[in-house]
Amino acid sequence: MKHLGAELVKLEPGHAEIRVPFRLGLAQQHNYFHAGVSGAIADSACGYAAFTLMPAESSVLTVEYKMNLLAPADGEELIARANVLRSGRTLKICIADVYVRKYGAEVHCATMLSTIMCLPGKSDRPQ
Repeated sequence: MKHLGAELVKLEPGHAEIRVPFRLGLAQQHNYFHAGVSGAIADSACGYAAFTLMPAESSVLTVEYKMNLLAPADGEELIARANVLRSGRTLKICIADVYVRKYGAEVHCATMLSTIMCLPGKSDRPQ
């Protein structure tokens, strides 16, 4: 996330928001944000949202995700807002909507559905 210049700007139980400003190094051939950037921040936002509902000594691991690209990510800033849809003991089902901000307006450009796994803390793992 540091390489992308991404910043976690909001973190609440079951919710996370990550933003990244545009720069040419993150663009594809049409100077839109590359879909990989959308995927990276959506995945991380889902992981953080899920982690807020896990024990502090645990960690997260993405099991799977599917992302639909809805519109070109043409703008000054990319925003991923993730929410936990279902919080099981081991698996969390999350959704992240990705928006691109241009001239103050937000356009919904991608949606990710993901499954995040809760990995137990070191004290819970067999030696």
